Amino acid sequence: MKNILLYLVFVGMLAGCSSLVEGLNEDPNNPTTTSYQYILTGAEVGNVILQTGEAARKAGIFCGYYTGIDRQHLGFSQYAVTTSDFDAQWNDVYVKSVVNALATEQAAEEEGIGEVTKGITQTLRAMALGTATSLWGDIPFKEAGIPELENPIFEGQVAVYAQLQTLLDEAIANLQTGTGRPAANADIHFNGNPAAWLQVAYTLKARYYLHTKAYADAYAAAQQGISSGSNSLMAPHGTADDNANLTFQFFAVEVRQSDLVTSPFMASLVAPDAATSPDLTRYRGNAKTNETGRYNFLFKIREFGTQPNVVDGLAAKSASAPMVTYAENLLILAEAGFRSAGFNTGLGHLNDYRAYLAGGGYMTNANPADLQYDAYVAADFDNGGLENADGLSPNDALLREILEERYVTFFGQIEGFNDTRRTEKESSVRVPVAPNTGSQLPQRFLYPTTEIDRNVNVPNPVPNFFDPTQVNQ
Repeated sequence: MKNILLYLVFVGMLAGCSSLVEGLNEDPNNPTTTSYQYILTGAEVGNVILQTGEAARKAGIFCGYYTGIDRQHLGFSQYAVTTSDFDAQWNDVYVKSVVNALATEQAAEEEGIGEVTKGITQTLRAMALGTATSLWGDIPFKEAGIPELENPIFEGQVAVYAQLQTLLDEAIANLQTGTGRPAANADIHFNGNPAAWLQVAYTLKARYYLHTKAYADAYAAAQQGISSGSNSLMAPHGTADDNANLTFQFFAVEVRQSDLVTSPFMASLVAPDAATSPDLTRYRGNAKTNETGRYNFLFKIREFGTQPNVVDGLAAKSASAPMVTYAENLLILAEAGFRSAGFNTGLGHLNDYRAYLAGGGYMTNANPADLQYDAYVAADFDNGGLENADGLSPNDALLREILEERYVTFFGQIEGFNDTRRTEKESSVRVPVAPNTGSQLPQRFLYPTTEIDRNVNVPNPVPNFFDPTQVNQ
């Protein structure tokens, strides 16, 4: 097998950002080779770190989920960022995720393993590169993850999104064959189940169509997307400190928990009473909605302020972390269905999602007495209705509710940052996230110092923090 740069991870191991990489081979002059099944696990662990680790925390600061209160995270909240702040996240994409996914595919082919394994690696690669283009804009795509290429070309964001759709179509075709599943336990998410991966691939297609505002295409793809909570792509975690939930590791294990709190804006949306809410006027509950259960799942008030629930909720030690979920697919159906097929379609899918929440949804510690998500009716969005006290058109009132529901649901996920930028110009319906300082919201991650210094193909001039990416202009 061709020599590759490989992060080798034991099957089933999922460690934190700081502990995972200790002692692993990062030297391109001393490459490691191994069987495809172990590389697949490494690619999946790398993608977990990308989707649920520091990139998600930074994105959460930039879209109003978190407020930094000390040290580096205070600087991030004040938008005092430098190119070197994003070195590790670029590495999470291109080394930990993409290199390993390509290496898995190559090794599997050489070992005679068939289409399903290839489809899984293609889906992983699409997810990592889709996250990268959403955060940075123009990125290496065709030449991504090839270690011997020192200066991979950067491709335009719109072109990258088109190629992501092609890559996912190829993944779907391979997954549909049902043959060539990876070895048992190599796939830490679904143990090689092609049906589950197929639904994930369709939801990713819908996500990327949404990013580019191709709402009819997003709606069509989501109709074949994740159809139940059990088919959500989640990051598995364990009970040891080195394989715990990454948000737990930050807020409960590392000394950095004093750096970051949930923003007053985010907490106020779901905090149901004066004892928990920084601003009760922002509470989204009403006669049909009780957010007590969701608040208790998401948050605990600790000595530093409101923080993710590390005891028995979102960030509990062994809690699985959301990556591509049934909740996201239902909300794509709601938004894209509204935008492409009209009010009744959007309302129907929103009510499907509310019924899911009423049954506990993704809230693993929910007390049924604290859950109320009754179905909305069209009159609730009329002028003066339950969800339209300020006199918007019924269409705008419904869209506003869908976008706010997405914002709350995606707390701690990168998709919240993608939504705030995509909808920023829709002033009457967007979630009203305000800049922490100045008059502009962040628009992108900065290209990292490691790439600027080493790759002559980095866009010139290098975009700044407040330059919108191509799809958000």
